[in-house]
Amino acid sequence: MKRLMLLCLVFVHLHGGAAPPGAIVLWPGAPPGGAAPGPQRDSAKGSITQVDQPYLIVHRPAQPNGTAIVLVSGGGYAHIEAGKESGPAASWLQAQGITAFELVYRLPQEGGGVAAPFQDGQRAMRVIRARAKEWRIDPARIGMLGFSAGGHLAGMTAVEPDAARYAPADALDAVSARPDFAVLLYPVLTMQPPYDTTHAKKQLLGSHPTQAARDAMSVELHVDARTPPMFIAQALDDPIAPPENSRLMAVALGSAGVPVELHLFQQGGHGWGLGKRGSEPAAWPQLLLAWLQAHGWMPQAPG
Repeated sequence: MKRLMLLCLVFVHLHGGAAPPGAIVLWPGAPPGGAAPGPQRDSAKGSITQVDQPYLIVHRPAQPNGTAIVLVSGGGYAHIEAGKESGPAASWLQAQGITAFELVYRLPQEGGGVAAPFQDGQRAMRVIRARAKEWRIDPARIGMLGFSAGGHLAGMTAVEPDAARYAPADALDAVSARPDFAVLLYPVLTMQPPYDTTHAKKQLLGSHPTQAARDAMSVELHVDARTPPMFIAQALDDPIAPPENSRLMAVALGSAGVPVELHLFQQGGHGWGLGKRGSEPAAWPQLLLAWLQAHGWMPQAPG
């Protein structure tokens, strides 16, 4: 009997991290290219690995204002830091009247291949836009917000929304995957030396990538006039993602005539999520609201 109880506990622990009730499963069948053998694992602090069924968690405000944001946590493409990043951000956005979607995506070294997270990013945008009326969302006001390596995923989706990353799964794949705006926080964006020291680069490209592979995954090299406007924030003392990631991206956007707002904080490090109270990065949520309102993606606050 004791052995049976132990086996049951192990089963619950391993399978407790599956898509939660009410989650929006992205693919109608098996994801393209495969997935982790599963089952999904969630740590006590909200770090996710072994994603075998990518999905969206919807955070619906009581009175939606029509704006939606897809949240993409980082984790160096080795895990997903939902507990520190997309979870708190989703609650905050929901309080502002914004419909937030946490994206739980496949990781490149867990069965789906390097294309997997980018397939999930495109598919997430298409699912949300196709079902916008259901969630009282304006299909022309859907953005992506990425943290760290999640900024890379959001950035790649923004600069290459029409890339043929998978064969169409159903009618939803005829819908545009282009975000209307993108928000990149302490992002990993470039794969070019000497700024290619991130874990995300190693997970995507390995230790000795070709120049063509580096170029294909360097977000700043794919900016053009159709790239959506971007809000970027990073700390100059970031020890993980060199701040040149944000600077290079801002220059590329400016050269293409794409609106960009760049905030470089003197201090803050990496992985600050919403930002610790009293720290410089804690200013980004209000700066973002002002930016969204200035561009017409969010109604002005009453009063």
